Amino acid sequence: MNRSELVGKLAERFTQLHLRDAQAGVDVIVNAITVALAKGVRVEVRGFGSFTSSQRVPRIARNPKTGERVEVPGKRMARFKAGSELKVGVNRARR
Repeated sequence: MNRSELVGKLAERFTQLHLRDAQAGVDVIVNAITVALAKGVRVEVRGFGSFTSSQRVPRIARNPKTGERVEVPGKRMARFKAGSELKVGVNRARR
């Protein structure tokens, strides 16, 4: 499922919402998570999972084609850990 499918499901489920309102709701949620992670704050959605950000250290890698050494700068990475209710729901759906 991608973002537009999620917006469509939200608008379908809540008929009082116009498609643009559902889009705005999804945008607000995604942006709030992004801003919190950029600040280093952990985001937890009960029953769904938690988002955290972690720092990857700079390192030296090799270009596989030429063998040349390449510096890879450090960066922040977003991580997601599924919650127990999500895990149970996914496993139940597979049966």
